[in-house]
Amino acid sequence: MHIKKFFTLLSAAFAASGIAAADFAFQDTTLSDDERVSMLMKELTLDEKVSLLSTDLGVPRLGIPHCWQVEGLHGLSLSGPGKENRDTLPTTIFPQAYGLGETWDTDLIRRIASQVAYETRYYSQRDSDSRNILVIRAPNADLARDPRWGRTEESFGEDPCLTAAMTVAKIKGLQGDHPRYWMTAALMKHFLANSNEFGRDSTSSDFDSSLFRDYYAYPFYKGVTDGGSRAFMAAYNSWNGIPMAMHPCLDSITRREWGNDGIICTDGGALGLLVSAHKTFPTRAEGAAAIVKATTGQFLDRYEDDIREAIASGIITEQDIDKAIRGNLKVALKLGLLDGDGSANPYLSIGRVVDTVPPFLTDYAKALAREAVAKSVVLLKNSDSVGGAPLLPVDRTAVKKIAVVGPYADNIVQDWYSGIPPYEVTVLDGISRAVEGLGVEVSYAPDNRMDIAQKLAAEADIVIVCVGNHPYGTKRDWFFCPVPSDGREAVDRRSLMLPDEDMLRQIYAVNPNTALLLVSSFPYAINWSNDNIPAILHVTHCSQEQGNGVADVIFGDVNPAGRTTQTWVKDILDLPPMMDYDIRNGHTYIYNKKEPLYSFGHGLSYTDFSYAGILTRKSDGNLVVEFQITNTGGRDGEEVPQLYLSLDNGATFKLKSFCRVAVAAGECRKITFSMPLSEIGDWNETTRDYSVGKGSEALIRVGASSTDIRLNDKITL
Repeated sequence: MHIKKFFTLLSAAFAASGIAAADFAFQDTTLSDDERVSMLMKELTLDEKVSLLSTDLGVPRLGIPHCWQVEGLHGLSLSGPGKENRDTLPTTIFPQAYGLGETWDTDLIRRIASQVAYETRYYSQRDSDSRNILVIRAPNADLARDPRWGRTEESFGEDPCLTAAMTVAKIKGLQGDHPRYWMTAALMKHFLANSNEFGRDSTSSDFDSSLFRDYYAYPFYKGVTDGGSRAFMAAYNSWNGIPMAMHPCLDSITRREWGNDGIICTDGGALGLLVSAHKTFPTRAEGAAAIVKATTGQFLDRYEDDIREAIASGIITEQDIDKAIRGNLKVALKLGLLDGDGSANPYLSIGRVVDTVPPFLTDYAKALAREAVAKSVVLLKNSDSVGGAPLLPVDRTAVKKIAVVGPYADNIVQDWYSGIPPYEVTVLDGISRAVEGLGVEVSYAPDNRMDIAQKLAAEADIVIVCVGNHPYGTKRDWFFCPVPSDGREAVDRRSLMLPDEDMLRQIYAVNPNTALLLVSSFPYAINWSNDNIPAILHVTHCSQEQGNGVADVIFGDVNPAGRTTQTWVKDILDLPPMMDYDIRNGHTYIYNKKEPLYSFGHGLSYTDFSYAGILTRKSDGNLVVEFQITNTGGRDGEEVPQLYLSLDNGATFKLKSFCRVAVAAGECRKITFSMPLSEIGDWNETTRDYSVGKGSEALIRVGASSTDIRLNDKITL
């Protein structure tokens, strides 16, 4: 389409929606961003400023189109379990965020996020039925400090370094790499220390400023300073007694220190909770005033009457509102919403000019979803089968009967923040397709009622048992999770036991060539399975390509390299109290006092890797660690080397760097980790940074997990 014709159509669209097409000074793109926002602020009426305290960035009178928020943790979420399904709007659905974390692959995360952003622009700008949604509530930068947390599925894991790296990658993918415009805006959730669901609307997460800087806030800090996000959502809970929606650190740290000059919004209904749950204020007007004065500029709540009452009573001023909403307008500018008709925003063509095939139906989107699943699979165990060799991978040519059993064998369940995929390939589908035309019989049973699963297992060469959790408790009721080991938003887990482990025992009793495919949003204490079942894999819910990706790993077309992102404990009693937010008392691999079932960073391969030749040095303000990895097995594969560091003979080692690298069979690869000396230490309250003091001794461990250490070194910094 000719560009002049395109902008003519765009002008007509503005006119049809009641948006003014007149030119305004703030539309001058030759001016600086701050100048343009300041000019726009002068044009706004008080009513328009109050309106901008919502999640809508639009000001129709001034030619600024409406623009709202949308969920996008692992695919664009327009319709799904947590929404009223007015219509079906399909989008590419990837594994849950927890599964994406298990890939340990930042490049993959960035590509996935870019696809999500593209589909968001597509639905926002297509000629018919546009959605006007460009602010994506993702990534979740919260840390999964405890596997009982009901929203573990939304997080990348328990470690701040890994979560920060994944957060930064997700943000860069969502926002794009254009120097002026964003494809979408990444709004991180939930600042801060939001990892209990029971009582989340009234409880306080209590810990000191060191843990704030080194642990809970670190992924958000990196999301702003390295990722470029200029938006986040304040959590429901308090930190040390002050509700996050109005906490002074929103302004003093995240804006003034980190540079978040964009959106800060409340979580849904948070204003009312200041009165009803936290009981911080007797009236909503006082609560609204406190939120605005904290520079929180968007309410996910009814608020207008309360703001007007606060203005009338003098507890906030128009200047307070100006300060709070300025960041909203900065985000609108980066999305190109302030440019008027003549915008040079390259993302405006998506859905209008270049798309002949919906982006979620392209071969690229399908292949990306499949790759994400295969890379997310964690091979937790793979010991010898009855035949004497490791049970996995399965040789297609050597089996005649495969039994696929369990409630998640032929069922992909979308979680609370999922969208609707254009199609779904279940594990049963994927396995059946993988052996199509080879004369292999694939049988299926959802459970063992009337002994059917045992009967099929007894007749099979190998059994794949697919069990786990239901992502939202089987019903849309808010607090409904009938199984104690299930969890979701608003409901924490009360057990780590796997409900279907008894069925697994029955199947194993008739066929020891049984593989457990744990399809779950979080870890389980599967001690019996680990002691008996020869092969165990973990994958998360939701992806439309779950079956193909899993089959790729089961049959060895993809060599697994996923890694755990949480410590899998053996017993719920190995965990500290749920509400103890001081992780030094035994939370996460850093401070865990018990031997884990599977350690943080654990994951097996179908080949073997050796590590050698570590060399550590300082160079141009960086700590540089070099070593070699050799694939000593007979299959090409990928390895995830991890670097852990401790300073001054400290008792704790923390992840500081990692990568996912392909190494062909027999190949030796040189790995180099380079880390700024200014960022590898713990927070120093005196210097106000993460720098390491001169003369400090660093102990370095490199290995395949937090406990599988292959190389050690030390250096004086």
